[in-house]
Amino acid sequence: MNTANLQLEGLLIAIAGLNQMLVAKGLVSIEEIDQCLARSEQIVLGDDRVSEDLSPAHRDAIAFPARLLRLANNNRDGASMPSFTALARKVGETKGPDNDQL
Repeated sequence: MNTANLQLEGLLIAIAGLNQMLVAKGLVSIEEIDQCLARSEQIVLGDDRVSEDLSPAHRDAIAFPARLLRLANNNRDGASMPSFTALARKVGETKGPDNDQL
């Protein structure tokens, strides 16, 4: 596996942990984080380069971090953070079909 991928996995889980801490301290709400991440996802998917030059798989890849962080953010069971693998699997299970798959 590419070392950069492992670094990104660690970074995403660290950001998810920071988001949980901000919510726990009452600095932001789960909803505010979710809205911010949803906007981030739309920004990257709305970029002309992304919509015109990238395949559906690459578009999913560029949206993956925001999608994973949104799932981690909306984990409201109060238990520990799900693993990266569990979150990544859920991203795949919850994403809609690509335009070319409709």
